[in-house]
Amino acid sequence: MTMNKLKQGAWRRKLRASWRDTWLLMREFRWPLTFFGVAIIGGGALYFNLASLAGEASKNLGEAMYQVLGMTFFQPIGDFPRAWYLEVFYFIMPVIGIGIFAHGFAEFGVLFFNRRARGKEWEMAVASTFNNHIILVGLGHLGYRVVRNLHLMNQDVVVIEMNPKADLVSSVRKLGVPVLEDDAVRETTIEAAGVARARSIVLCTQNDSLNLQVALKARSINPLIHVIVRIFDDDFALALKEQFGFTAMSATGMAAPAFAAIAAGTDMTSPITVDGQAMSLARMTVDLYSLLPGMTVGDVEGKYNLSVVLVRDKNGADQHPAAARKINAGDVLAVFGGPVEIGVLTRDNCPGR
Repeated sequence: MTMNKLKQGAWRRKLRASWRDTWLLMREFRWPLTFFGVAIIGGGALYFNLASLAGEASKNLGEAMYQVLGMTFFQPIGDFPRAWYLEVFYFIMPVIGIGIFAHGFAEFGVLFFNRRARGKEWEMAVASTFNNHIILVGLGHLGYRVVRNLHLMNQDVVVIEMNPKADLVSSVRKLGVPVLEDDAVRETTIEAAGVARARSIVLCTQNDSLNLQVALKARSINPLIHVIVRIFDDDFALALKEQFGFTAMSATGMAAPAFAAIAAGTDMTSPITVDGQAMSLARMTVDLYSLLPGMTVGDVEGKYNLSVVLVRDKNGADQHPAAARKINAGDVLAVFGGPVEIGVLTRDNCPGR
C-alpha cells in the first residue's frame, strides 16, 4: 500500500509537470496556433460553401475542413476540382500553412521535444505558472537537499541561484524544478520567481546579510509569505524571529529535512539541545494521501524515532496517547523529536498530494 501511494504521488508530479510545460508552450505560441486554427476552420467553411455552388460539395463541414488540412500539408484528398475557385485552394492553402508553420510551429516542436534548448527566459516563463509554491534561494549542498526533500513531499519549488554549480542545476532540473540563474537581491528576480503568489521562501545562502536583504524584499512584496532564513549566528536568528516574525534557524543542529518540513507548512519550534542533540516540537495534520492512517501511535514512534505527545480529532485532544491508538486522516499530531526525523515524517505525511 505504501509503495502504491508513493508511485501514485510520483505519477501525479510528473503529470502535473508535463501539463504545466505543455500549457506554457501553448500559451507562448498561442498566436500561431490561433491563426492556424482560423485558417483551417475558416478555409474549410469557405471551401464547403464554394464546393456546394460548383456541385462538388463535401459530405459535411468536417470533411471540408479535413480536405483543407490535407491541402495545407500537400496531401489533398480526392480528385482535383474542376471549378477554378476551388483550384485556388490547392495552391493557396499550402502557402498559408507553410507560412504559419515556419513562423511558429518549427520552434514549438524544437522546444516541446528538446527542453534543454530552453534558456533563462524559458525558466522564468515556467516559474510564472506556479502558484502557492515555495521559493528557495541558494542552491548549495544544503539548498539541493532541501529541494530534494520538498520534491519528495510533492511541493512546487522555484530555485534562485546566481552562481550555480552545473551538476546541482542539472539534478534539480531533472526533478522538474525551474532554476533562475540570477541575483536574488534584485527585486525583479524574486518577482520573476513568483514571490507575490508564493506561500514560503527559504533562504539557504551562506551570507547572513544577503539572506536578510532578500527576506525583507520578499516580505515587502508579499506581506503574508512565510520566511525561513538560514542564519549562522544564534543570537541574530533569535532577534530576526522577535522583530520580523521570520522563522530564523541557525545552521547548528539543523538539516535539510527540517527546512523542508517548515517550508511545507509543518508548525515546528526552534530546536533545543537535549543531551547534545537538537530536538523540536512539531504539529501537523494527517493528510488525505498520507502514509500514516492505519498506523498506531507506537508504529509512528518506532518507525520515525520520535515521540507522539498529542493526537487531536473531532472528539478532542488526547495528550500522551496510548501506543495502540490508531492514526486517521484529519487527525492533528504533535510530535517531539529531531529535525531530521520530523522532516522524514512530514515527507511521508504528504507524498501523493
